[in-house]
Amino acid sequence: MSSVIASTRFSVLDRSRTREGQDASEALRATVELAREAESLGFHRFWVSEHHGVPGVAGSAPTVLAAAVASATSAIRVGTGGVMLPNHRPLVVAEQFGVLASLFPGRIDMGLGRSVGFTDGVRRALGHGKEDAEDFPGRLKELLGWIDGTQKAHPGVRARPAEGLDVPAYVLAVGEGASVAAAAGLPLVIGDLRGREKVLRAVEVYRRDFRPSARAERPEVIVAGTVAVAESEEAARRLLVPEAWAMAYARTRGEFPPLAPADRVEALTMTAKERTLYERGLDGHIHGTEEQVAARLERAIEETGADEVLVTTSTYDREALVGSLRGLARIARLPERTGRPAASRSGEAR
Repeated sequence: MSSVIASTRFSVLDRSRTREGQDASEALRATVELAREAESLGFHRFWVSEHHGVPGVAGSAPTVLAAAVASATSAIRVGTGGVMLPNHRPLVVAEQFGVLASLFPGRIDMGLGRSVGFTDGVRRALGHGKEDAEDFPGRLKELLGWIDGTQKAHPGVRARPAEGLDVPAYVLAVGEGASVAAAAGLPLVIGDLRGREKVLRAVEVYRRDFRPSARAERPEVIVAGTVAVAESEEAARRLLVPEAWAMAYARTRGEFPPLAPADRVEALTMTAKERTLYERGLDGHIHGTEEQVAARLERAIEETGADEVLVTTSTYDREALVGSLRGLARIARLPERTGRPAASRSGEAR
């Protein structure tokens, strides 16, 4: 194993994707089970996401799901990738993370994003518009103020039990979001690895403009993306097929579908546009045998200077997904965890 990979943390984000023939409850339980697998394999953290009104995604309440994940595990860090701050009042978000951090001290991460709803209808139902994303820096400052006890906008109001707790915050960003993370002095989570040039530009801006803060003395970069490991490059590529088709379907029909088996997707008759989008969705991901993935990961880490890789792989075959994580754990020589210490014990360093 290279020294580059050895010095890098590896973590997992699961979007609670639904699968053909399965309902949302099965998808959410599968996320919890995947977290247990990730913990046993030695991954650093496990995050869940926020999506509203998306047919193919069950995870609409990330802090609730994070509580279930933290309850089912005992050492791995647990958090959100992320809570979409424009959709929520900062005080409520602070309270939610305060509860999580009180129940699971030393294990909770607060990943925050600026996206709003998937469609106009969802945004109206949430009571927000696209313009609300522009106030992300202000909402972020207010949220951190509630936790640090420094907010002045609402005299006499305090976020309980959040105020004074150590809740690490991370900014999820694409492009301009890197400047927000830099100005706030927070770690940056950026993806995906396919758009390498765009990621490199954003990371450069982040490092250049970073202002040390009480939360982070130096820039910290977490790069997110799909990593698929299998016995052959072709088998690894087939892990990418269900998500590539789901994205092509969504972009041509306006609806994100449950994941379909790779065999069925490969047998489909696609329109020219669908085929183009589908093939594009397969390109650029880090995938292959353990040896191939190790080489490609090393290059990606060297280019981005990443402190951590957040694996976001989604596929229909859960067994193959777990196998891919096992392969990645072998590549990184992650320390397997045995036994289950008391849930109240603190986890690893952030």
